[in-house]
Amino acid sequence: MRAVIQRVSKACVTIEGKIHSQIGNGLLVLLGIEDADTNEDIEWLCTKIVNLRIFDDAAGVMNESVIDKNGEILLVSQFTLHASTKKGNRPSYSKASKPGIAIPVYEKVIRQLSSDMGKQIKTGIFGADMKVELLNDGPVTIVIDTKKKE
Repeated sequence: MRAVIQRVSKACVTIEGKIHSQIGNGLLVLLGIEDADTNEDIEWLCTKIVNLRIFDDAAGVMNESVIDKNGEILLVSQFTLHASTKKGNRPSYSKASKPGIAIPVYEKVIRQLSSDMGKQIKTGIFGADMKVELLNDGPVTIVIDTKKKE
């Protein structure tokens, strides 16, 4: 599982010209799922996301989490995070899970993040043509791969 986590002042997902979800201060999380992902990956990643100390404290030091800030999370599925560009110029997405496998994992991530946050997170719609807008705060962008645990 791969995640691109961006600290945002605001973010939204628009589908067919209408805002589907939006958040204020918090995290935009782009999530790529592969067949090898397990419940352990879900739990580890979700715990990492909600506890990342990437928000400024009173002294201006990145020392607080999205939970500490009572922030929000917007989760968007993005199979292209598993693109392989090793051969040629056309990316291969063979490592990205097909919807039959990915959707249940995506739904588990939604439930786990909501549970960890103590409130419902916002999402896009799996497989939809989404327009994602954000105001990256910092900018702060973190990339996590559960297979590398870094």
